[in-house]
Amino acid sequence: MAENSDFESARQTLQEVFGYQSFRPFQEEVIAELIAGRDAFVLMPTGGGKSLCYQIPALHRHGVGIVVSPLISLMKDQVDALLANGVRAACYNSSLTVAEVQQVLAKLQKNQLDLLYVAPERLLNPDFLSRLHSLSIALFAIDEAHCVSQWGHDFRPEYVHLGRLRQNFPEVPLIALTATAEKHTRLDILQHLHLQDSYRVIAGFDRPNIRYTVINKARPYLQLGAFLDNHNDESGIVYCLSRKRVEEIAAKLSQDGFKAAAYHAGLGAKTRKQVQEAFLRDDLQIVVATVAFGMGIDKPNVRFVVHYDLPKNIESYYQETGRAGRDGLPAEALLLFGYGDIALCRGLIQKGGNLEQNRIEIHKLNAMVAFAESGICRRRALLGYFGETMDADCGNCDICLHPPQRYDATEDARKALSCVYRVGQRFGIGHVIDVLRGAKTQRLLDLRHDQLSTYGVGRERTQDHWSHLLRQLIHHGFLEQDIANYSVLKLTEAARPLLRGETELMISAPRVKPVSKKRPERKIAGLEYNQELFNQLRIKRKQIADRDGVPPYVVFGDASLAEMAASLPTDKEALLAINGVGQTKLQRYGNEFIKEIVGFLCR
Repeated sequence: MAENSDFESARQTLQEVFGYQSFRPFQEEVIAELIAGRDAFVLMPTGGGKSLCYQIPALHRHGVGIVVSPLISLMKDQVDALLANGVRAACYNSSLTVAEVQQVLAKLQKNQLDLLYVAPERLLNPDFLSRLHSLSIALFAIDEAHCVSQWGHDFRPEYVHLGRLRQNFPEVPLIALTATAEKHTRLDILQHLHLQDSYRVIAGFDRPNIRYTVINKARPYLQLGAFLDNHNDESGIVYCLSRKRVEEIAAKLSQDGFKAAAYHAGLGAKTRKQVQEAFLRDDLQIVVATVAFGMGIDKPNVRFVVHYDLPKNIESYYQETGRAGRDGLPAEALLLFGYGDIALCRGLIQKGGNLEQNRIEIHKLNAMVAFAESGICRRRALLGYFGETMDADCGNCDICLHPPQRYDATEDARKALSCVYRVGQRFGIGHVIDVLRGAKTQRLLDLRHDQLSTYGVGRERTQDHWSHLLRQLIHHGFLEQDIANYSVLKLTEAARPLLRGETELMISAPRVKPVSKKRPERKIAGLEYNQELFNQLRIKRKQIADRDGVPPYVVFGDASLAEMAASLPTDKEALLAINGVGQTKLQRYGNEFIKEIVGFLCR
């Protein structure tokens, strides 16, 4: 562990450089371990303060901190924010010109950098590794470390080779950080990066400021419009599965008066960069995007995330919804859940050439569907996937705020369970539904399943009805899916009393529209602030950001502005007590914000 003097010095850096009055949970322990030269593995939710866990140690250890990051945009955002705080930072990636590369490498060679952000391919280049061997390295930080695992939702083969760092630099501390890693992924990270003896922090996955809502998809664009009515002039992201749908929704939103734009990998690099920068600078309200957008977005004031289509796995859903409310203020996550999306996702997965990877991804898709259909507290279901339990329901999701209607599904459940039994417990959901609804598919006829007693007993019900019911039967433990055997359905022991008529089943009905138009109030816990002054400070921040050519949040985040609007600082000493105001920002922006506050008070 680090000495007491190191603790005090780290706290001083936290306040003077980054402008925060105290550490968040687990930060101080991780920072102390790294300063002392020990490896670390950190799993913290988005917005939990992972970056400071390596940024502060890099400033306290001799040499330069090397940060591995998967996306150029992520590097740029981090570097911009560090430079605004007076930290000597740079990035080294393919976006740089030859002259810029030479400039960065010259600074690196002259020990003029505190932190260097680099792509994994660049880092592992033999020439660059050779250069690093001639320098003093403070630490290595592997950001988005879930990319190292096949079980990770964003697996990247180049990340696997980062394990070489331990052999090449055995004395340099290494920290791996992620916000999304269930048990299999965590084990892979520790193994591939040789972190078995590391200091480990599992800070939990809960983001209590996000309100989760799932509704069944029906006329989705109208559902989206009803949701957006509550988010005028707020920043948000709408995720779609296909490029075509992205462009279609972005065009409709623009026609309806929203400042919206499309973002996907099929657009030119220049267009993508323009959209991203406009969004970061608050010149654009809504980005409609595929999963290509967001991993590198460090924008703290995103107030909502909408999934227009079903994500392929819970990790993606968690990470994408986590882009809302990074500043800790209330935010919303809306998922439009359609059964047609399941087949679309499955088709996209099966295009992959790796059969084992496909099997893993189908398993993850099934878990995502289970989450969407679950009638229990959304946060319980979400955290449960990552192995985290809650003592009580969250009180901030659609299920908790407005419990769904329930109905007696006993008769239909018996029909479904009987059908699973009659087909020999050897088929998946789709085939069971075909039998129940009396379909005449060639496969069904070849198997002579049209001769079964359950054939056609549920033809008066829709396919969506049976799909919802069968998945509810899985959630309630009456059926299980054999993932290793093509997801066939099998009866559990719990199904016997239900089939024999000894018990009844009440389940939640599907929901097709948000049950409340009331959105969460934008407040910091226990903090009342003047909304008019807050809006005035936002305008001033935008003017300064445009003048300096940086995103508004680089000047100050919404949480800092809200604190100003609550405590009304009128001198530099009082302003310095605001979270997010360090010495560099005080000198750069302090007088302008103090003048704005004094002018407001003197009206």
